[in-house]
Amino acid sequence: MTQGFSIGIDPGWGDKLNPLLGPRLEEILGPRRDIRWEVMPQPRRGVAEPGVIDRHDAIMALGMRFDASSFKGVRRLACISRWGVGFDAIDVPAATAADVLVALTPEAITRSVAEAQIALIFALAKRIPDLDRRTRAGRWRTGMPLLGIDVKGQALSSVGLGRIGSEMFRIAKGIGFGRLLAHDPYCPPSRAAGLGVELVDLDTAMAKGDFVTVNAFLGDGTRHLIGAPQFARMKPTAYFVNTARGPIVDEAALIGALRDGRIAGAGIDVFEIEPPSPDNPLLAMENVIVSPHGMAWTIQGMDGNSKDCCLNILQVATGEVPACLADDTAALRPGVQAKLARWRQP
Repeated sequence: MTQGFSIGIDPGWGDKLNPLLGPRLEEILGPRRDIRWEVMPQPRRGVAEPGVIDRHDAIMALGMRFDASSFKGVRRLACISRWGVGFDAIDVPAATAADVLVALTPEAITRSVAEAQIALIFALAKRIPDLDRRTRAGRWRTGMPLLGIDVKGQALSSVGLGRIGSEMFRIAKGIGFGRLLAHDPYCPPSRAAGLGVELVDLDTAMAKGDFVTVNAFLGDGTRHLIGAPQFARMKPTAYFVNTARGPIVDEAALIGALRDGRIAGAGIDVFEIEPPSPDNPLLAMENVIVSPHGMAWTIQGMDGNSKDCCLNILQVATGEVPACLADDTAALRPGVQAKLARWRQP
């Protein structure tokens, strides 16, 4: 084994580093006396710089951006362990070409995000924000609008059927939802059948759902996947929930659909531009529930992310491939295997 395995820590953690990540760093990586870590400097252009990241064998990334230029000339770096499930801030093909693994932590927040979707669905169905505002204003059953709805027997759709979508459907079945539908061209039919979910095309998922949720990754193929044509197919009584990534949805089209009454309401944890502008119309709409991309920030989810982020790096530091990669083919590259071999015990 070579001397000194170095970890660079994303400066974006700020004062959250010690409470969120610190305990797991000490517990999982601390016993390895050859491993050291340090917080990297803020990137001067807002994008990771090759001369900085290549001082390390691995990086713990929060929201740091890595574009193609970040990997030019990189030789030492073996892994970016992303604290979270999304990798839209990382140019994964460029990382792979530079023999850098991009590891994710999807398991930890699966339940947290799935529960967040169900929470938004119930809040919309029972009109909880509206009832809260009315009660605080002293309007006790005065001029009450139409009542909310029960979710029992309602149709639930998901755009995407990965870990989070699957967990959401498991919860939904226990609650009493009726028809379960999902659009996911990459999902094996056998897995959907095991969940009791119908695999359908996007138009059908949008048209048949009383509640339509988003559970897809953001990539070139999913950017603005849901726009005006898709919202036009939704029922006027249906609700839309997005806890995945904002740019999957054409936000202007969503605003138009809400403003014109083409859909009943929305629960939004993510925005096309984050943070949203104070004059973003979604923030002023009473049939919309908004959240600052934070509904998955539970005690259990955050600790699980930190644990898995550290375990990914520990695997690399022992010459192994982390369990979940943004690009599975990267592990097969001779350059990646050569980097891992440096840390493999004889």
